[in-house]
Amino acid sequence: MNMYKKILMIIIGFSIISCEEVIDVDLNTAAPRLVIDASINWVKGTPGNEQKIVLSTTTGYYSPTFPTVSGADITVTNSTGTVFTFIETTGTGEYICTNFEPAIGETYQMTILLNGETYTATETLTAAPDIMENIEQDNDGGMGGDEIEITFYYQDDPSVVNYYLFGITSPAVAYPLYEVENDENSQGNIVPEFYSHEDLKPGDIVNINLYGISKQYYDYMHKLIIASGADAGPWPTTPSAVRGNIVNQTDFQNFAFGYFRLAEVDKRDYTIQ
Repeated sequence: MNMYKKILMIIIGFSIISCEEVIDVDLNTAAPRLVIDASINWVKGTPGNEQKIVLSTTTGYYSPTFPTVSGADITVTNSTGTVFTFIETTGTGEYICTNFEPAIGETYQMTILLNGETYTATETLTAAPDIMENIEQDNDGGMGGDEIEITFYYQDDPSVVNYYLFGITSPAVAYPLYEVENDENSQGNIVPEFYSHEDLKPGDIVNINLYGISKQYYDYMHKLIIASGADAGPWPTTPSAVRGNIVNQTDFQNFAFGYFRLAEVDKRDYTIQ
């Protein structure tokens, strides 16, 4: 019987070793497609004059970097015809404007000229409420009652339908957490929002960003979060590409990924006690 046990252990050992072998699957890679990160954020208490648009392309699954795109002409124009030009920091794919004029309720059009093609998008800059001072901490929070949880609040504007984007970063996670909300069930109320994580500890700083967004961007982000599998729902969907509001006016089929968004944003940091 002992001999059989030894043979079984050897077989199991070889099985475990073989499972550790890294296998690279030869995946089909589609032709690169333009990616436009055009998020214009007006942080409360700042002039908002310096803004950035980033161009890159899609790449292979195993690639650790996203190729940058140079040589584009990028402008953003407001409703009165004022043109704001974004100039590339040479070779970076980052296009900077230093004289942008943000205004709540103003509509802007972005135009990108690249390789003989014209990409456009239109969006309105949306207001954001203030994050209230009274952020609360519960050391027995989370779904299981064993996580540090913070609760922050904001006042919803009762006069209009509102849509919000939350961005939260902390040392407990490698990437920011994003979530979208509307005021369908909280019109005019003081609204609580919760964040918890099992790895939060005293001294950690949690960065909270609250953006006011349009309904169109809310719908886009809602689809994107579900498609990425980050909605924490019980029935995950199949990952898929989500189209934004940017249109290739020269060749509709050669569309770009990304979204042209303008948002006021309130920021607040909280140190875990």
